[in-house]
Amino acid sequence: MKQTMKILSKLPDTGITIFTLMTRLAQEHQAINLSQGFPDFDADPKLIELVNNHMRLGHNQYAPMQGIPILRQRIAEKIQYLYQAVCDPETDITVTSGATEALFCAISAVVNHNDEVIIFEPAFDSYLPAVRLNGGIPVFVKLRYPDYAIDWDEVKSKISPKTKAIILNSPHNPTGTIITGQDIKQLQQIVQNHDILIISDEVYEHIIFDGISHESLLRYPDLADRSFVISSFGKTYHTTGWKIGYCVAPRLLSAEFQKIHQYVTFASNTPIQYAYAEIMEDRGHYLHLSLFYQQKRDLFLSLLQDSRFTPLPCHGTYFQMMGYSGISKEPDTIFSRRLTAEYGVAAIPPSVFYHTNDDNKVLRFCFAKTDDTLKKAAQILCRI
Repeated sequence: MKQTMKILSKLPDTGITIFTLMTRLAQEHQAINLSQGFPDFDADPKLIELVNNHMRLGHNQYAPMQGIPILRQRIAEKIQYLYQAVCDPETDITVTSGATEALFCAISAVVNHNDEVIIFEPAFDSYLPAVRLNGGIPVFVKLRYPDYAIDWDEVKSKISPKTKAIILNSPHNPTGTIITGQDIKQLQQIVQNHDILIISDEVYEHIIFDGISHESLLRYPDLADRSFVISSFGKTYHTTGWKIGYCVAPRLLSAEFQKIHQYVTFASNTPIQYAYAEIMEDRGHYLHLSLFYQQKRDLFLSLLQDSRFTPLPCHGTYFQMMGYSGISKEPDTIFSRRLTAEYGVAAIPPSVFYHTNDDNKVLRFCFAKTDDTLKKAAQILCRI
């Protein structure tokens, strides 16, 4: 390509993600990586063997665009069991190449030029680019620090005739907060007199703590009828690198979703879909996940009890927000890099999840790690 060629970037202010940056920095300094959200332990050997079995059985060609039928059926059964909702696996469920693809397809399916989309900040970093790529206008609502609750009065004030969609995320990345029953009531009141769609990112639906139930929008027919509900097998089965997710939406919305999906990836990994379908017959894998990660959260917090970091409430996901204002007044982007380079522990600076780079002097740590990894990291953090 000639160096004089000009390209008008559709995302001129976008560089590499903070996850790539911090993981690269962690590798460079051989630091313990508590930044990017993936486990450092392997998946259930049975699941790996199931994938191998289906490869040997010849399930190695394209899957149907919507996902293999048996997996969609298993998803529908899980939804009915957990949320008492009936979904038609033929029309309402689409298997995708990860939840990020599902989010992109849902936004692309319904957001047009000058449509407004409400985004709660701090926000997972894939929402805003997808809105902008489709000509949408982001309308930001900040979660209230330090509990990161939704200010529904502010949401009401941001609704306009141009509002096309609201993007929700619960359990919430990066903060670990959750939507409550009261939040659901507020949401219902806001949308009942408006043609507003909801894109609900529920990838951590099975990682929620302290005996609290996940308030999936699928529980509420009036909300489910206007929603894309997105989840992830990677988060549930410790297989983030396999990149398989799914989207549940009513027939009309799913049809529009699939129009986009078929030209993004068309189909997702076939033998892995068959393996997930088989392992889903054992509900224990997702029913026991909350306790598994709650024990890791509690271990991590107990190990840091004598540190100078201050924990913020965490009711879901495998991320723990920790305040560091008692240690440093540096911006979180600077402190996180110094923590990695000088001390050997990598974390995410949450200011990158705000379009205005709000800095509350907190870091996000991932505790989806072995107990040994958490203990080693905590020993370092307690010395700071």
